Amino acid sequence: MTRTRFYELLEELKDKLLIMAGYAEQAVQRSIEAYRLRDHSLVDFVRQYEPQINDLEREIDAFAVDLLAMEQPIAVDLRFILSVIRINADLERVGDLAVNIAIRAGELNELPPVTLPVDIPRLGTLAAIMVRKALEAFIEGDVELAESVLKLDDEVDMLNRSAFRALSSLIREQPHLTTQALHAILIARNLERVGDHATNIAEDVIFWVNGRDVRHQTSLA
Repeated sequence: MTRTRFYELLEELKDKLLIMAGYAEQAVQRSIEAYRLRDHSLVDFVRQYEPQINDLEREIDAFAVDLLAMEQPIAVDLRFILSVIRINADLERVGDLAVNIAIRAGELNELPPVTLPVDIPRLGTLAAIMVRKALEAFIEGDVELAESVLKLDDEVDMLNRSAFRALSSLIREQPHLTTQALHAILIARNLERVGDHATNIAEDVIFWVNGRDVRHQTSLA
Protein backbone atom coordinates (compact mmCIF):
# COMPACT_ATOMS: atom_id res chain seq x y z
CA MET A 1 0.00 0.00 0.00
CA THR A 2 1.37 3.43 -0.89
CA ARG A 3 1.70 6.04 1.86
CA THR A 4 -0.76 8.24 -0.01
CA ARG A 5 -3.36 5.49 0.00
CA PHE A 6 -2.66 4.76 3.67
CA TYR A 7 -3.33 8.36 4.64
CA GLU A 8 -6.50 8.37 2.55
CA LEU A 9 -7.66 5.36 4.56
CA LEU A 10 -6.78 7.11 7.82
CA GLU A 11 -9.02 9.99 6.75
CA GLU A 12 -11.77 7.53 5.89
CA LEU A 13 -11.40 5.97 9.34
CA LYS A 14 -11.64 9.41 10.93
CA ASP A 15 -14.76 10.23 8.88
CA LYS A 16 -16.45 7.02 10.02
CA LEU A 17 -15.68 7.85 13.63
CA LEU A 18 -17.11 11.34 13.21
CA ILE A 19 -20.36 9.85 11.89
CA MET A 20 -20.45 7.63 14.98
CA ALA A 21 -19.73 10.68 17.14
CA GLY A 22 -22.61 12.58 15.58
CA TYR A 23 -25.05 9.78 16.41
CA ALA A 24 -23.81 9.52 20.00
CA GLU A 25 -23.89 13.27 20.57
CA GLN A 26 -27.42 13.57 19.16
CA ALA A 27 -28.56 10.70 21.35
CA VAL A 28 -27.31 12.44 24.49
CA GLN A 29 -28.89 15.75 23.57
CA ARG A 30 -32.24 14.17 22.73
CA SER A 31 -32.27 12.11 25.93
CA ILE A 32 -31.84 15.30 27.96
CA GLU A 33 -34.66 16.94 26.01
CA ALA A 34 -36.86 13.89 26.62
CA TYR A 35 -36.46 14.54 30.35
CA ARG A 36 -36.79 18.32 30.17
CA LEU A 37 -39.78 18.39 27.81
CA ARG A 38 -41.45 15.18 29.03
CA ASP A 39 -41.65 14.17 25.38
CA HIS A 40 -42.01 10.43 24.82
CA SER A 41 -41.40 10.73 21.08
CA LEU A 42 -37.83 11.76 21.91
CA VAL A 43 -37.40 8.56 23.91
CA ASP A 44 -38.23 6.57 20.78
CA PHE A 45 -35.93 8.82 18.74
CA VAL A 46 -32.97 8.04 21.00
CA ARG A 47 -33.64 4.31 20.96
CA GLN A 48 -33.54 4.35 17.15
CA TYR A 49 -29.91 5.47 17.26
CA GLU A 50 -28.69 2.41 19.17
CA PRO A 51 -28.56 -0.14 16.31
CA GLN A 52 -26.83 2.38 14.02
CA ILE A 53 -24.22 3.12 16.68
CA ASN A 54 -23.65 -0.58 17.34
CA ASP A 55 -23.23 -1.33 13.62
CA LEU A 56 -20.77 1.52 13.22
CA GLU A 57 -18.76 0.40 16.23
CA ARG A 58 -18.18 -3.00 14.64
CA GLU A 59 -17.41 -1.45 11.25
CA ILE A 60 -14.88 1.02 12.68
CA ASP A 61 -13.13 -1.63 14.77
CA ALA A 62 -12.77 -3.91 11.74
CA PHE A 63 -11.49 -1.03 9.59
CA ALA A 64 -8.93 0.00 12.22
CA VAL A 65 -7.68 -3.56 12.78
CA ASP A 66 -7.26 -4.04 9.02
CA LEU A 67 -5.15 -0.87 8.85
CA LEU A 68 -2.95 -2.08 11.69
CA ALA A 69 -2.46 -5.45 10.00
CA MET A 70 -1.82 -4.13 6.49
CA GLU A 71 0.49 -1.22 7.20
CA GLN A 72 1.98 -1.82 10.68
CA PRO A 73 2.13 1.94 11.36
CA ILE A 74 4.48 3.53 13.88
CA ALA A 75 4.60 6.69 16.02
CA VAL A 76 1.77 9.17 15.57
CA ASP A 77 -0.11 7.06 12.99
CA LEU A 78 -0.13 4.07 15.33
CA ARG A 79 -1.29 6.25 18.22
CA PHE A 80 -4.06 7.67 16.02
CA ILE A 81 -5.44 4.25 15.13
CA LEU A 82 -5.23 3.00 18.72
CA SER A 83 -6.99 6.16 19.89
CA VAL A 84 -9.74 5.69 17.32
CA ILE A 85 -10.36 2.16 18.59
CA ARG A 86 -10.65 3.41 22.18
CA ILE A 87 -12.76 6.45 21.28
CA ASN A 88 -15.03 4.19 19.25
CA ALA A 89 -15.72 2.06 22.33
CA ASP A 90 -16.39 5.17 24.44
CA LEU A 91 -18.84 6.55 21.87
CA GLU A 92 -20.72 3.25 21.78
CA ARG A 93 -21.03 3.40 25.56
CA VAL A 94 -22.21 7.02 25.39
CA GLY A 95 -24.96 5.84 23.05
CA ASP A 96 -25.96 3.13 25.54
CA LEU A 97 -26.05 5.65 28.38
CA ALA A 98 -28.21 8.00 26.31
CA VAL A 99 -30.70 5.17 25.82
CA ASN A 100 -30.69 4.49 29.58
CA ILE A 101 -31.38 8.17 30.26
CA ALA A 102 -34.16 8.30 27.68
CA ILE A 103 -35.83 5.18 29.08
CA ARG A 104 -35.77 6.61 32.61
CA ALA A 105 -37.15 9.90 31.28
CA GLY A 106 -39.94 7.99 29.57
CA GLU A 107 -40.80 6.20 32.78
CA LEU A 108 -40.87 9.52 34.61
CA ASN A 109 -43.24 10.82 31.97
CA GLU A 110 -45.71 8.12 32.98
CA LEU A 111 -45.78 9.44 36.56
CA PRO A 112 -47.36 12.63 37.88
CA PRO A 113 -44.97 15.58 37.36
CA VAL A 114 -43.24 16.72 40.53
CA THR A 115 -40.55 19.27 41.35
CA LEU A 116 -37.35 17.45 42.24
CA PRO A 117 -34.44 19.05 44.13
CA VAL A 118 -31.98 18.49 41.29
CA ASP A 119 -31.09 20.37 38.13
CA ILE A 120 -30.88 17.52 35.64
CA PRO A 121 -30.85 19.87 32.61
CA ARG A 122 -27.78 21.65 33.98
CA LEU A 123 -25.97 18.38 34.59
CA GLY A 124 -27.02 17.14 31.17
CA THR A 125 -25.90 20.31 29.45
CA LEU A 126 -22.49 20.12 31.08
CA ALA A 127 -22.06 16.45 30.13
CA ALA A 128 -23.09 17.25 26.56
CA ILE A 129 -20.60 20.13 26.45
CA MET A 130 -17.86 17.73 27.55
CA VAL A 131 -18.73 15.35 24.72
CA ARG A 132 -18.83 18.17 22.18
CA LYS A 133 -15.50 19.64 23.30
CA ALA A 134 -13.81 16.23 23.36
CA LEU A 135 -14.96 15.58 19.81
CA GLU A 136 -13.86 19.03 18.67
CA ALA A 137 -10.46 18.33 20.22
CA PHE A 138 -10.29 15.11 18.21
CA ILE A 139 -11.29 16.82 14.97
CA GLU A 140 -8.69 19.57 15.43
CA GLY A 141 -6.03 17.54 17.22
CA ASP A 142 -6.21 20.20 19.93
CA VAL A 143 -4.52 19.16 23.17
CA GLU A 144 -5.41 22.37 25.00
CA LEU A 145 -9.11 21.86 24.27
CA ALA A 146 -8.84 18.23 25.35
CA GLU A 147 -7.30 19.29 28.65
CA SER A 148 -10.20 21.70 29.23
CA VAL A 149 -12.55 18.69 29.10
CA LEU A 150 -10.62 16.99 31.90
CA LYS A 151 -11.14 20.03 34.11
CA LEU A 152 -14.93 19.89 33.59
CA ASP A 153 -15.16 16.34 34.89
CA ASP A 154 -14.83 17.42 38.52
CA GLU A 155 -17.84 19.72 38.17
CA VAL A 156 -19.97 16.95 36.68
CA ASP A 157 -18.93 14.62 39.51
CA MET A 158 -19.82 17.28 42.06
CA LEU A 159 -23.27 17.84 40.54
CA ASN A 160 -23.94 14.10 40.52
CA ARG A 161 -22.98 13.77 44.20
CA SER A 162 -25.15 16.74 45.07
CA ALA A 163 -28.08 15.24 43.17
CA PHE A 164 -27.68 11.94 45.00
CA ARG A 165 -27.65 13.62 48.42
CA ALA A 166 -30.66 15.82 47.65
CA LEU A 167 -32.73 13.01 46.16
CA SER A 168 -31.82 10.59 48.95
CA SER A 169 -33.06 13.17 51.46
CA LEU A 170 -36.27 13.55 49.44
CA ILE A 171 -36.88 9.79 49.63
CA ARG A 172 -36.51 9.85 53.41
CA GLU A 173 -38.72 12.91 53.84
CA GLN A 174 -41.35 12.14 51.18
CA PRO A 175 -41.34 8.38 50.55
CA HIS A 176 -44.32 8.66 48.20
CA LEU A 177 -41.91 10.30 45.72
CA THR A 178 -39.41 7.44 45.89
CA THR A 179 -40.01 6.22 42.34
CA GLN A 180 -39.53 9.64 40.78
CA ALA A 181 -36.43 10.27 42.90
CA LEU A 182 -34.86 6.94 41.97
CA HIS A 183 -35.36 7.60 38.27
CA ALA A 184 -33.72 11.00 38.68
CA ILE A 185 -30.80 9.48 40.63
CA LEU A 186 -30.18 7.03 37.81
CA ILE A 187 -30.43 9.74 35.15
CA ALA A 188 -27.87 11.84 37.03
CA ARG A 189 -25.59 8.82 37.41
CA ASN A 190 -25.79 8.05 33.70
CA LEU A 191 -25.00 11.65 32.83
CA GLU A 192 -21.98 11.51 35.11
CA ARG A 193 -20.86 8.41 33.21
CA VAL A 194 -21.29 10.29 29.91
CA GLY A 195 -18.86 12.84 31.33
CA ASP A 196 -16.44 10.04 32.21
CA HIS A 197 -16.46 8.77 28.63
CA ALA A 198 -15.96 12.30 27.30
CA THR A 199 -12.94 12.47 29.61
CA ASN A 200 -11.64 9.21 28.16
CA ILE A 201 -11.96 10.63 24.65
CA ALA A 202 -10.08 13.77 25.65
CA GLU A 203 -7.32 11.66 27.20
CA ASP A 204 -7.02 9.68 23.97
CA VAL A 205 -6.67 12.90 21.98
CA ILE A 206 -3.76 13.91 24.20
CA PHE A 207 -2.19 10.46 23.75
CA TRP A 208 -2.61 10.62 19.97
CA VAL A 209 -1.21 14.11 19.49
CA ASN A 210 1.77 14.15 21.82
CA GLY A 211 2.14 10.63 23.18
CA ARG A 212 1.30 11.48 26.80
CA ASP A 213 -0.77 8.94 28.71
CA VAL A 214 -2.70 11.02 31.26
CA ARG A 215 -5.14 8.33 32.33
CA HIS A 216 -5.53 7.81 36.08
CA GLN A 217 -3.60 10.98 36.86
CA THR A 218 -4.90 13.56 39.32
CA SER A 219 -3.00 16.36 37.61
CA LEU A 220 -1.87 17.20 34.09
CA ALA A 221 1.33 18.75 35.46
